[in-house]
Amino acid sequence: MTDVLNDLFIFELANNHQGSTTHALRIIAAMGEIARRHGVRAGVKFQYRDLDSFVHPDFKARTDVPHIPRFMGTRLSADEFRGLVAAVHREGLISVCTPFDEASVSLAVEHGVQVLKVASCSADDWPLLECVAATGKPLVISTGGLSVREIDSLARFAANRRLAHALLHCIALYPTPNALLNLAFISRMSVRYPGVPVGYSGHEDPADTTVVQLAVARGAGILERHVGLAADGAPLNAYSLSPAQADAWVAAAVAARTAIGRSDVREITAAEQASLRSLKRGVYAARAVASGTLLTRDDVFFAMPCEPGQTTSGEFGRHRAVFTASRAYSAGEAIHEPWQPDLISFTRDIIHEAQGLLHEAGIVIGDEVEVELSHHFGLARFRDTGAIFITIVNRDYCKKLAVLLPGQTHPVHHHRVKEETFHLLWGDLVVTLDGRDVALKPGGTLLVAPGSTHAFSSVGGAIFEEISTRSLKSDSVYDDARIQRLDPMERKTILEQW
Repeated sequence: MTDVLNDLFIFELANNHQGSTTHALRIIAAMGEIARRHGVRAGVKFQYRDLDSFVHPDFKARTDVPHIPRFMGTRLSADEFRGLVAAVHREGLISVCTPFDEASVSLAVEHGVQVLKVASCSADDWPLLECVAATGKPLVISTGGLSVREIDSLARFAANRRLAHALLHCIALYPTPNALLNLAFISRMSVRYPGVPVGYSGHEDPADTTVVQLAVARGAGILERHVGLAADGAPLNAYSLSPAQADAWVAAAVAARTAIGRSDVREITAAEQASLRSLKRGVYAARAVASGTLLTRDDVFFAMPCEPGQTTSGEFGRHRAVFTASRAYSAGEAIHEPWQPDLISFTRDIIHEAQGLLHEAGIVIGDEVEVELSHHFGLARFRDTGAIFITIVNRDYCKKLAVLLPGQTHPVHHHRVKEETFHLLWGDLVVTLDGRDVALKPGGTLLVAPGSTHAFSSVGGAIFEEISTRSLKSDSVYDDARIQRLDPMERKTILEQW
């Protein structure tokens, strides 16, 4: 059910659409058109208040108390709201409702509202929160005016009740000056509440489309704004978008999403590679070179252009790179010799990649560790079969970190003595335990008893703790006879420096 909350635009009807269903229907139709034009998932949000109980009887006729005259003057019946929810669904939009009291929660459920919203002013209204949670509906929570500790409490409240929920960064000032937006906090929320959609509910200048792009860049997946249409005697307020402004706001957000792309993908296109190659220097023979010559810097020169498949100056100058002429070259001829990394360069690249994964996961290891490359079919096949084990402590108890590179597999084996528990910290991990696949999510644990056969693999890379009894170098027994025949130290490389 969390899917309904991902990448969602929420249009909140400003000023309760002036208490007019005709006015509301015009706004809903306009938002439907915008959503279709830009191909986005969008919802229209209403505010429900049971005014008979929500406002104290002594204050209903008062005009000197903030908000109450507006609430009372824009009142709609339950049937009118029901019709508006149906209109939202006819437009192919998601219905969202902010109920401000328990009776309104029940009404929203009765009307078939798909998503409930907790406003910032209600985020510490625990009787209302309990009532909202009891519906089991997906929940969007605004966090305006809340401390980090209070947001922690709300997030745990929703998680403990297994509710699909999202958290919106919000500054509850209407309008909000840019100097107070604090959009950087969105990034912190994304890290602090993993797996929870995080968004932004804005009240900045309606003409400003930069803010929404910055919010998207900071990780906001849900975007919310007040929208409306000016009516006779009721101009739009200073923080609500007209349809034209809403269209520009959505267009800016979509453009930002397109430009930002995905953080988990480093896509390098053929066009980009060709563009860069056209600017690189190629390697050319400085003099006639005989076949079999070990090429030195004196034998070559670097110049543009660089032909397809030609050795580049960067490849030739790499640390420890060695090139031997596979044929004779005449002076000035382009050198076409592929670069082949040696084992030291290959190993160094593995270490750098593992360090990068640890940095991404926010895991810091100290200097007093032992690092082992486990390579069951040799270092050359390490990226397919193997793992990196970082031993942090190995006494009567042992703690290691295991790092699997993307696409890597560790083969089937068991331990005669050691009992271990795997605790996945980051990434994806499938453990095949006694022939049964167990997919772990971050935070998941799995006990591996002595004698239990197990293998593990990762698609996108994984880091997990191995917590065990003392680790013994000769305690692993492999099902594959080719591995088992090896001396334990033949399938391991111990690194003296990390």
